[in-house]
Amino acid sequence: MGKYRSRLQIMADVLAAVSDGARKTHIMYKANLSYKLLNRYLNEVLDAGLARLGDDGWYEITKKGRVFLERCCEYFERNQRLIDHINDVEYKREELESLLSS
Repeated sequence: MGKYRSRLQIMADVLAAVSDGARKTHIMYKANLSYKLLNRYLNEVLDAGLARLGDDGWYEITKKGRVFLERCCEYFERNQRLIDHINDVEYKREELESLLSS
């Protein structure tokens, strides 16, 4: 079973999809969302001022959206490093415990 994405990850995926301008269908496929979820998250990024709908019908990211996306990427990278570090510490603990039982 696959890993579920967090709300932040989905919002970042939507913003990444609109970073060069996109229509709804493109965003839906690129962010891997159903039409119902696309509308939900697209409305959230629009309401937050992270993206806007242009006069040509294309969605585009705002300056605030770019800052959000950049900070999200930094957060995800930092979070993954912490997870890796915790897993390494846990592995070392298991190694030590195995030495005790030998």
